[in-house]
Amino acid sequence: MSTVLPPDLHERPEGFQRVARALAEAGHAQPPVFLEVAARTAQEAAEALGIVVGQIAKSIVFRRKSDEAAVLVVTSGDKRVDEKKVAALVGPLGRADADFVKARTGFSIGGVSPVAHLQPPVMLIDRELFRFDVVWAAAGHPNGVFPVAPQQLVALTGAPVEDVVL
Repeated sequence: MSTVLPPDLHERPEGFQRVARALAEAGHAQPPVFLEVAARTAQEAAEALGIVVGQIAKSIVFRRKSDEAAVLVVTSGDKRVDEKKVAALVGPLGRADADFVKARTGFSIGGVSPVAHLQPPVMLIDRELFRFDVVWAAAGHPNGVFPVAPQQLVALTGAPVEDVVL
């Protein structure tokens, strides 16, 4: 299977490169896109892509209190994560500050991808993503995104699908 990498990959930030390589190695058909504008929020990403905000697969990171593991929840951009539902599945949670997120995932807040982490997080995918045929996830940088079907996201990450929103 041939890998698909953006032609200007070597000019892009390291996190974006890491995601592009991981997607190509997994046989993902479409390489990530580097937007002209930063898309740090789901709303900004949706506007840049011309899609509805629910099609943005936003990444929310928590810190699990028992072992300091990163807990990554991927949900639709138009939903709010219910911390109590997540805690019921993975254990008590604390806030993850920018330094924690960067150290555990290798990505800065606003660009946390569901793939290519420095340390594999505990991950949950919210079932609300399945309202859409294709969603767009962060690709390791606030300007980076990639399209993926929710079913493909599950296959890429191995994460369980749960109900974790308000």
